[in-house]
Amino acid sequence: MSRRKPGTVTIIPNVQIIDIAEEGKGVGKADELVIFVDKAVPGDVVDVRLTKKKKNFAEAIIEQLHEKSALRTDPFCPHFGTCGGCKWQHMGYDSQLKFKQKNVEAALQRLGKIDTSNTEPILGSVKNRYYRNKLEFTFSNKRWLDRTDIDRDEDFDMNALGFHVPLRFDKILDIEHCYLQDEPSNSIRNAVRKYALEHQLSFYDLRNHEGVLRNLIIRTSSTGEVMIAVVFAYPDETQIDGLMSFLKAEFPQITSLLYIVNQKKNDTIFDQDVHVFTGRDHIFEEMDGIRFKIGVKSFYQTNSEQAFELYKITRDFAGFKGDELVYDLYTGAGTIANFVAKNVKQVIGVEYVPTAIEDAKFNSALNGIDNTLFYAGDMKDILTSEFIASHGKPDVVITDPPRAGMHADVVQRLLEMESEKIVYVSCNAATQARDLELLKEKYDVVRIKPVDMFPHTQHVENVVLLELKG
Repeated sequence: MSRRKPGTVTIIPNVQIIDIAEEGKGVGKADELVIFVDKAVPGDVVDVRLTKKKKNFAEAIIEQLHEKSALRTDPFCPHFGTCGGCKWQHMGYDSQLKFKQKNVEAALQRLGKIDTSNTEPILGSVKNRYYRNKLEFTFSNKRWLDRTDIDRDEDFDMNALGFHVPLRFDKILDIEHCYLQDEPSNSIRNAVRKYALEHQLSFYDLRNHEGVLRNLIIRTSSTGEVMIAVVFAYPDETQIDGLMSFLKAEFPQITSLLYIVNQKKNDTIFDQDVHVFTGRDHIFEEMDGIRFKIGVKSFYQTNSEQAFELYKITRDFAGFKGDELVYDLYTGAGTIANFVAKNVKQVIGVEYVPTAIEDAKFNSALNGIDNTLFYAGDMKDILTSEFIASHGKPDVVITDPPRAGMHADVVQRLLEMESEKIVYVSCNAATQARDLELLKEKYDVVRIKPVDMFPHTQHVENVVLLELKG
């Protein structure tokens, strides 16, 4: 039974939290109403205050915690709850893995009508802090103010260098210490902020599109290299030279020091010129003895160590004998293609982004790999019957599409090709399930293996092996 406070606030008492949803919200029920409760953990018993109500569900926040779940743990980051990342860190890591596996299986069952009884245990990440190799921070002259800031009766600095607050494009949470990326990431970000304030470099105004400093990109690699890219908006040359010279002197371990001037209305840099201030225009990653060139615009899995495990599982699922022709769809920078090349006869990679294909070709040449071919273009336009007739019918298809999954035309082409095996790597079990249901016409799902690439978040990768029926 709910009770109403003055001002039409609805309180529902003693809600048992029975599950956790993708956005890190606990799931409870009151009569027939499903309630998504911010920062609740399965096993909690809470009074909740509704913040939004629809016909069959509502959203709420915790008004009072009566019983604390055994799965609950204290968040290690002081920014938890305001920052948009790491939304599951109030739950122990073993429990996170349990619910990630459950969510994958539920999506495959519900949306794809897939039998998940053969699902293998999820592979957790050995590192669940400081596991990312890339972070992008935003400068803003409109810092997010929490209750402590507002209650202080004093003036304070409104500049921020950090992450966007969820649902507030113009508000940036100032980050002092981030647990996602190892040093020198925090030291560099804090030094850049300090330098900018001391030298009166204006932070970007996200509404009016004014200011000197816009973004800071930090990439690190398993080889120990560091890339820094500062994105300016409306600087003069002395401001660029001053900050970049400071970074060069203060952090001699920087391998690649870059800057970009972006005066567009959006933050994307893929169409912007990259200027090398010092060092190379790239750094190197290494995996299983293969080196990969990584530029500021390159795509590479952000958890390097767990990416190695993901690709080993992909290779294991494929069960290569050495004479296979492999199509690697959505190949990106050719990471998987080059990773498996030594185990097969030939790999043909297809990717929408031309610069990624150039990286893929470079990485093959860098490692002396001569049995790969790469093509840039829209998957549904390239993967035609003529293309297949020219290059041969693949024995194995590896597909690792974006979150939206595969275009229906691509799924249809896979059904027409009738390759013996398809290894489907996905970062979204829901769209993967949709595609698997279509592929069931000719394929059996033989193996399923979730892989956690992103601890303390709801995100999870999933690898599925499909074999041609009969």
